[in-house]
Amino acid sequence: MNLNATLFAQFVVFFILAMFTMKFVWPPLMKALDERAEKIASGLAAADRAKAEMAAAEKGAQAELAAARDEGQKRISDAEKRAQSIVEEAKRTAADEAARIIEAARAEAEQQVTRAREELRNQVAAIAVKGAEQILKREVNATAHADLLNQLKTEL
Repeated sequence: MNLNATLFAQFVVFFILAMFTMKFVWPPLMKALDERAEKIASGLAAADRAKAEMAAAEKGAQAELAAARDEGQKRISDAEKRAQSIVEEAKRTAADEAARIIEAARAEAEQQVTRAREELRNQVAAIAVKGAEQILKREVNATAHADLLNQLKTEL
């Protein structure tokens, strides 16, 4: 066997195999590797976008939470102010009602004093008439001496 011919034949077979591999095997293999690299790159980009969106969403959630907390504090403050105003109005109403009741009691007391004075005057006039009757030992006519009795009432 000839070493040169064998070497030449191996070179030709290697060249044909290299051409076949470059023509039919290498392009699909490179295409698959490129697609895989593209998928990995798009996955990493999507992960970065998701991380950024998650950070933005977390920041938004914190802002919403702070706004809700502030709104809650504001509502509590408004409720406390409203409760305070209701208490103040109730105090004012109670004070007005107390003043009205006191004024009504004073008026009633004044009327009772006036009635008591009038009744006392009538009783004093009746006692005076009876006393005069006793002194004179005779009956005094109250209708006949009405002017005298009225003058006596006014003096008392």
